[in-house]
Amino acid sequence: MTATETERVVLEKDHDSHIARITICNPAKKNAMAPEDCDLMGRHLEDIADDDEIKVVILRGHGGVFSTGVDLNRAYGWYDKPGENRRPSQRRRLNIDRKGQRMFHEFIGFPKATIVQLESYALGLGLELALSADMVVASRQAKVGMPAARFLGPVLGNIALFMYRLGPVITRDLLLTGRMAEAAEFESAHLFTRFVDEADVAAETEALAAQVAKMPADGITIAKEAYRIIEASSVLSLEESTAYFFHSYGTNLRFEPDEFNFVKERSKGSTTEAFRKRDEHYGEGTAQ
Repeated sequence: MTATETERVVLEKDHDSHIARITICNPAKKNAMAPEDCDLMGRHLEDIADDDEIKVVILRGHGGVFSTGVDLNRAYGWYDKPGENRRPSQRRRLNIDRKGQRMFHEFIGFPKATIVQLESYALGLGLELALSADMVVASRQAKVGMPAARFLGPVLGNIALFMYRLGPVITRDLLLTGRMAEAAEFESAHLFTRFVDEADVAAETEALAAQVAKMPADGITIAKEAYRIIEASSVLSLEESTAYFFHSYGTNLRFEPDEFNFVKERSKGSTTEAFRKRDEHYGEGTAQ
């Protein structure tokens, strides 16, 4: 077994089992990710793609938590240009978001089988990664959703991916309310491959990966190409060209006086306090 470690992302490759594991490691923030973490994950995926001995990659989070999404202490800051105090140009926003979405696009069309180990939370970026994978073992108790819609607006994430994987009803529900739902709510709709209780997710993920790894390597790669070509005839074909475009403009909103403005509130105090004011503004929502 070989391992490559960084502070917040770990890659392990086991050539005997033909399984690679990428672990998101930012436990202090429930495995939230910054842009540089996404860049590094992209490089790890390139490493795995070039390794003929690997058939399956498991994507998971450290400590039984998958990911709570983007590190919101960094929200909007990634558009800033060093030494420039002006508002970021549209061309800069588009270029930054195009680069940021590249890893997700590559993950969707990845040549190895991909399995997400979904425990505790899959929010924002975490939900996008889960929906981009071939297979997901989900905890029934895990919270899933796009809560950042409550302070960045409901044009958030990869809309084409959401419409394709979740369908228009669930997509609109999660984005227009920003609510977090238990994964069990979607078990009857079979949105994920396996639904198990929280304590069983890791073991079930490993068992599923071992089963898939018994397939011939060429067969897996050819199957992934076949899936990609067929899915190119669906709404999923729009994800590469629309994801960064929608994100750039959807996060460039003007907020009215009676609307919650996350960036403004965060500038007055802490991110935690901004979250508290968000919850105060939106309340508990509906009974669902």
